[in-house]
Amino acid sequence: MNSLNIALVGFGFMGSMHAQIYSQLDGARLIGVVDPLGDSARAKLRKIGCNAPVYASLAELLLEHPETDMVDLCTPLDAHEQDALLALKSRRHLFCEKPLAPTLAAADRIIEAAKRAGVMAQVGHCIRFWPEYQALRKFVRNGNGGRLLSLNLTRQSPRPNYTVDNWANQERRSGGAALDLHIHDTDFVLALLGQPRSVNSIATFDFSGPSHIFTIYDYSDVAVAAEGGWNYPSQHKFRMAFQALFERACIDYDSNNSPTLAITWNDGPSQPFEFDPPVGGESRSGEGNLSSLGGYFNELKAFLECILSGTPPADATLEDARASLAVVFAEIKSARERLPAAVGASI
Repeated sequence: MNSLNIALVGFGFMGSMHAQIYSQLDGARLIGVVDPLGDSARAKLRKIGCNAPVYASLAELLLEHPETDMVDLCTPLDAHEQDALLALKSRRHLFCEKPLAPTLAAADRIIEAAKRAGVMAQVGHCIRFWPEYQALRKFVRNGNGGRLLSLNLTRQSPRPNYTVDNWANQERRSGGAALDLHIHDTDFVLALLGQPRSVNSIATFDFSGPSHIFTIYDYSDVAVAAEGGWNYPSQHKFRMAFQALFERACIDYDSNNSPTLAITWNDGPSQPFEFDPPVGGESRSGEGNLSSLGGYFNELKAFLECILSGTPPADATLEDARASLAVVFAEIKSARERLPAAVGASI
């Protein structure tokens, strides 16, 4: 197989980002888009220079295009399970935006369906593929800074009022900021350090559910905390950041700084930290709170390479995504009860 025929389901902010990436990836052919708002989807496709046809449902697209190799889900969280199971039942490879599912039981059904189908699957936990976060993972692995002593992660956003029917601000559809936004950092913590023993969280709850959450993760040899919220004023600039303190160095990242990544060695001055630059350029859609294609580009490129080579993904797997769901559910439980929660507890 030299190229992949891809069906893209959902054409909001993330679907538009993915379409632009496929136009740049060798071996990717976007054969159709699924979106109930057909006229709007066609207008956005024209805006980004894509002429893929638009269908009302995934079933309709698959019937029209039996040659489909891969389904890419960019739909609201509450629609993931239905479309994922349809894609897997028809033995198509699956890329599913994060979070994987609204419940652990639904995540388990998707995992089992993927095993039965014998296809490749990956989840859009893009921070694992974001250049600055990749640089931190590499630095931790090579040990140049000595032991990691502490890690603090931040994700701040104005309220996501750009979603169709305002689904992101409906807790039953998105899970609130804890599940939709903060899960990025929870997933990265797990990718870097494995599963914590427990979590201790506090949160702000409003009409959208947990709209801002603060969590301490219990590890035996490193202090880890993360906070994320989308209840900031509308003109507040989106920001993601981290600080990693090592025995011999400190690495600071801030998406609003230039350069974004800096390192301070011992008592020396802070200096830019060199890392592989983002690829894919900027989004032309004008939606959402991030315009860079970098991490999104890297994750889709990696998944297509897995399919074309026949090598299962080693990162952002369905099992990885389930583990991150379980930890965030424990965080929400902890915040609601104002007590520490063992990891694996569900709500």
